[in-house]
Amino acid sequence: MGKLKSNKRKIHRKITTLSAIPLLITILTGTIYSILQPLGVDAFWLIKWHTGNFGIINFQPFYSIFLGIASIVSIISGVRLLQNKT
Repeated sequence: MGKLKSNKRKIHRKITTLSAIPLLITILTGTIYSILQPLGVDAFWLIKWHTGNFGIINFQPFYSIFLGIASIVSIISGVRLLQNKT
């Protein structure tokens, strides 16, 4: 039982680490863009990053789908870990 719980935690950590990086990029670029826009600074590249277009690599077709699925899976696995704790 202890090994199974340890494996679930490892899987949860990997999923959340994988989804945390693009989520952080999306949050930061959206926030910075919304701060700069009223100041008259047009940083359109921030919107491109916000939607998954990183110049050389363009993830736009599936970036938001990945973010949504990764967030849902992270939440579900985290809730299940909490439920097993009690």
